[in-house]
Amino acid sequence: MNYVVLLAGGVGNRVHADKPKQYIKIGDKMLITHTAEVLLKSSVIDKMIIVAASQWEDVVGDELMALYPTEFVSKFVGFATPGETRQESIISGMERIFRDCGGSADDTVMIHDAARPFISERMIEIYYSEMLGHDGVMPVLPMKDTVYISEDGRKVSGLVDRSKLFAGQSPEIFVFEKYFVACKTMGKGQSKGIHGSTEPAILAGLDVVMVTGDEANFKVTTDSDLQKAISLLR
Repeated sequence: MNYVVLLAGGVGNRVHADKPKQYIKIGDKMLITHTAEVLLKSSVIDKMIIVAASQWEDVVGDELMALYPTEFVSKFVGFATPGETRQESIISGMERIFRDCGGSADDTVMIHDAARPFISERMIEIYYSEMLGHDGVMPVLPMKDTVYISEDGRKVSGLVDRSKLFAGQSPEIFVFEKYFVACKTMGKGQSKGIHGSTEPAILAGLDVVMVTGDEANFKVTTDSDLQKAISLLR
């Protein structure tokens, strides 16, 4: 079974709006709905859990049910409560899967952000195909800019080989059982320092392979990102 945990619990302080960015209407749909549509229609994804604050559950559920009733009924497992951090939200989503669906050694879990609406079905198919034989897969982009090290934030104190640096993207995909254990064995204090979904897998020694990401699959983080997304989605 291939599960997806769709993260929609963030506040999004860098987008100046009256609601979290994932719930902003773009055209006739919320940003999260643009993202969820691809996941619901994917032939690779079997079940979906959405991590969202309780006040948004009915809003999201009603819109998805109205637009994609067949896919929503067959694939949607339920909502999970966001944690204090992104990683705690991931654990919350996986716990919902474990509690309601059980699981087997062959299950996988995809972690994706509601604020990345430009994921494609083709992208999902490629990432799952690259997953074979590994514990996880992470799409990455090479660094384009020259990167410097500064100890004090004012003077350059070192250089970095740009060819060895990569920027991670989501969705990331993992063997469910191994990744669940890796996340659960981390202390709460340690999880607060985690920013990327793959970090717990790396710290646990899992075999995570990097694959070529897609620049079009950007995350809506700032006001300019939101305006770009609005232009493209409309």
